[in-house]
Amino acid sequence: MTTKNFPANFQSLASISDFVVELSQNAGFSPNDVYAIQTAVDEACSNIIDHAYGGEDIGDIQIEVSQVKNGIQIVLHDEGDPFDPDDVPSPDITSPLEIRKERGLGVFFMRKLMDRVIFEFSNQKGNTLTLIKYKGA
Repeated sequence: MTTKNFPANFQSLASISDFVVELSQNAGFSPNDVYAIQTAVDEACSNIIDHAYGGEDIGDIQIEVSQVKNGIQIVLHDEGDPFDPDDVPSPDITSPLEIRKERGLGVFFMRKLMDRVIFEFSNQKGNTLTLIKYKGA
């Protein structure tokens, strides 16, 4: 397992992306899967900054990356406000673009791009979001 802490700000997203891309490539994922993993983590971190912390530089994001059988597991920890992706309604992606909401697709993308999305909250640990991607799935 490889663990790294990042300041919860939008400038950190490039470093987070580099970290996740390198480990995904080292794990043997295809370029398409690496992009999917990168996008899901970027969406998750943006949501942590915007929603859990309510702004930049209020806390940190800890990211743990480990290989699992035929895949990769990325665990994001933050100490912001609780957020349960299951409470987010599915977006209406059938409406014309000009009347759709500009926001609200992050959780939808995470669920579409990753094979498993698991949220946990505890008063002691804060928010834990686990993203799992399997090769060839």
